[in-house]
Amino acid sequence: MDILDIQEYCLSFPDAVETTPFDETTLVYKVGGKMFLLTDMEDGRWINVKCDPDRAIELRERYEEVTPGWHMNKRHWNTIRIDGDLPAQLIREWIRDSYNLVVRTRR
Repeated sequence: MDILDIQEYCLSFPDAVETTPFDETTLVYKVGGKMFLLTDMEDGRWINVKCDPDRAIELRERYEEVTPGWHMNKRHWNTIRIDGDLPAQLIREWIRDSYNLVVRTRR
């Protein structure tokens, strides 16, 4: 997956919006005003996604491309390298899970 795939997939979710609240290069995808993914336009090799804390640890132990969320709450966020060997389907699943976590918490 590349940054354009990520952008298209994130914006396919109901009520998802793309913002740049931090600077001109950090893309932040939100639903209901809450972040579910962020990435950098200039270095699109990674994404940060929200994750259930127990699942976050499991994914970090299983996949070398998954690490604690860079500049994020390490308990609730994972950083994922998207320029490696991870299947696109798996990355989409984690993005969808992040979106769903945010949608559930805003109800």
